[in-house]
Amino acid sequence: MHAVVVWWELAGTGRTIASLREFLRDEAVDRFGDVPGLRLKVWISDPGTERWGALLLWESAEAAARPLPARAAELIGRPPVQRAVFDVEATVEGVFTDPRLAGRGLVWES
Repeated sequence: MHAVVVWWELAGTGRTIASLREFLRDEAVDRFGDVPGLRLKVWISDPGTERWGALLLWESAEAAARPLPARAAELIGRPPVQRAVFDVEATVEGVFTDPRLAGRGLVWES
């Protein structure tokens, strides 16, 4: 398995975390549900530093290397400032009360 982390700096782009939440709700979440080899995508943000990004967990290096839809870069107006690829050493799921992982996060709470 492979993990990929991408970050954008939103300052000066005209985009905000709130506007990108609309993008998630309206199109991105559904689009990534059909990407072959993608086990999990978690969109992340840091309002204090105006950063937006994602963590992607892939079944293989080959899957992680495939091109992805570039709509976020298109909306933000530039590519991510950071993209890092990691080997996954181990995974675990902890004890939780809600077995549903899909459809969680701030985008669904606002």
